[in-house]
Amino acid sequence: MIFPKRQNFQASEKALIIVGSKNPVKISCTELAFTEAFNQGFILNGVNVSSLVSDQPRGDEETFLGAKNRALNSKSIFPEADYWVGIEGGIAEDALGMNAFAWVYIENKSGKAGYSKTGIFYLPKAIADLVNSGMELGAADDQFFSKENSKHSGGSVGILTNGVLNREAYYQQAIILALIPFVKENLY
Repeated sequence: MIFPKRQNFQASEKALIIVGSKNPVKISCTELAFTEAFNQGFILNGVNVSSLVSDQPRGDEETFLGAKNRALNSKSIFPEADYWVGIEGGIAEDALGMNAFAWVYIENKSGKAGYSKTGIFYLPKAIADLVNSGMELGAADDQFFSKENSKHSGGSVGILTNGVLNREAYYQQAIILALIPFVKENLY
C-alpha cells in the first residue's frame, strides 16, 4: 500500500468518480489508484468528453490543459460526483528525441485540485517519424507494430517494455501522486 489507511477521510463509503474518458485502461487505473490511496471502494463511470486540445498534444502545457479540460468537462456533465479525473497523453521533443508522457488532473467537489505527470520514455525514431507526419501516437504504434487499438490496452509503454509496464500501471502511479492533496488535506 502506498498510503496508510486514513482514519479521518470524509468521503462517503462509495464516493462517485467520473473519468473524462471511456477508455477502459483510464477507468481501470483510476479505480485501482483511488482504492489503493484511500483503502476503500468507489463507484466509477467514464464519459466521453473533449480535451479541447490537439488529438496528439505536444508539450507539457497543451497536455496538462487536455487533462484539466477532461476533468472539468466531466464535471459539467456529472456535477453530482465527488471527484473528476482527466488523463491526457502527450509527446515532446528534446535533444535526445521524442518522448511520451501523460498528465493527470483531479478535482473534488470542493474545488481542490491535484495533478501529476508520469515518467517519460523515449520513442523509437520510426514511431517519432510517423507522429511527426501527423499521426496520433496510438495510430503510429498500431501501424508500425501491426496492432489494433493498442491505446485501449498496453499502449506504447506496454509495447516497448514487452508488457513489463503496461499503460494501466504507468498511469496508476501518476494518479496516486495527483491524489496527495486529498490524502494529506492538512498540508494543501
